[in-house]
Amino acid sequence: MYKVFIQNKPLIFANSSEFDNFNGILIKESIAFSDRNLVNNLLKNSSINNPVFVLCENPEKSFQLYFDDYEKIEAAGGIVKRKNKYLFIKRNGVWDIPKGKLEINETPELGGIREIEEECGIKNPRIDYLITITYHTYEFKGLPTLKKTYWYAMQYDGPKEVKPQMEEGISKVSWKKETKISKILTNTYASIEDVIRQFVVKNNITIEI
Repeated sequence: MYKVFIQNKPLIFANSSEFDNFNGILIKESIAFSDRNLVNNLLKNSSINNPVFVLCENPEKSFQLYFDDYEKIEAAGGIVKRKNKYLFIKRNGVWDIPKGKLEINETPELGGIREIEEECGIKNPRIDYLITITYHTYEFKGLPTLKKTYWYAMQYDGPKEVKPQMEEGISKVSWKKETKISKILTNTYASIEDVIRQFVVKNNITIEI
């Protein structure tokens, strides 16, 4: 199964064995490839809880073919925990998780740590595990682009002082208690909401989502 966020809406490539308690809009692979305008129109009425599914025999192959002519970028970041609080940023007025583009020959693990250090002004967060990998599309330098982002759960034992990287559009860096995570979800991107949902489930965090 491959989930891609297009204009903040989820498009999922999956085969018949991957459907569990199906809830969403289902289209055949042949239709998705022949009529992308239809796909885009269906996405307008979709959501995380009501996504558009492309039914295909080989989701990985179909996913790669569908975005074959897109530029590809890889990025990494993560959710950092310090004591009983979690690190979030506000970028361009929207709550986000710190992350950024990988440098040439940089591993996702090292890139995720570097980006968090640069964007938040902390040093040496430690990776616990990979939360998930997300995909989303956007325009970069006028070209349709597919970004693959590695998201890690991290631990941090250093000082609580933070410093937002203003030149990256970050106006605020904040440590949030578990009880405040639900407020993050009211002003964030669908792909970020998806990461947070998976994170809270894996950590048995109880919030209203």
